[in-house]
Amino acid sequence: MDAHDTDLRRDLDATLHARRELGDAYETALVESFLEKVDERLDASIDRRVRRRLAERRLDAARDDPGGPREDGGGYGERFGFATVSLVLAVPLSAIGAAHAGLKGLVVAWLGIVGVNALHALRDLPRPFADRD
Repeated sequence: MDAHDTDLRRDLDATLHARRELGDAYETALVESFLEKVDERLDASIDRRVRRRLAERRLDAARDDPGGPREDGGGYGERFGFATVSLVLAVPLSAIGAAHAGLKGLVVAWLGIVGVNALHALRDLPRPFADRD
């Protein structure tokens, strides 16, 4: 018997003792109060189990995720961060390119942004002859 069972048993004994002392007039209130305590304990127990199972599933998903952490330190987080930073930097680069060279400057700025992102994406592709000496 664990601590929760002991506490619940103690609450039941106290409720029964109070019912004997107070009589039938307070029986409904005493039973409802005890059932509320049982309900709270059940909710807390179910919440703990659900949180534990969700954490286990997230951990399993992270372990099985091909986009997750890799040996070389890359992964989904790195790719997402790189894409986010390049898009944030795209705004001022576009403005500078367009202000100094018009449409040609804007096109060159975006070709640079796309090129850097393409090279970063190509880095993650498997290399067919990388295993050979």
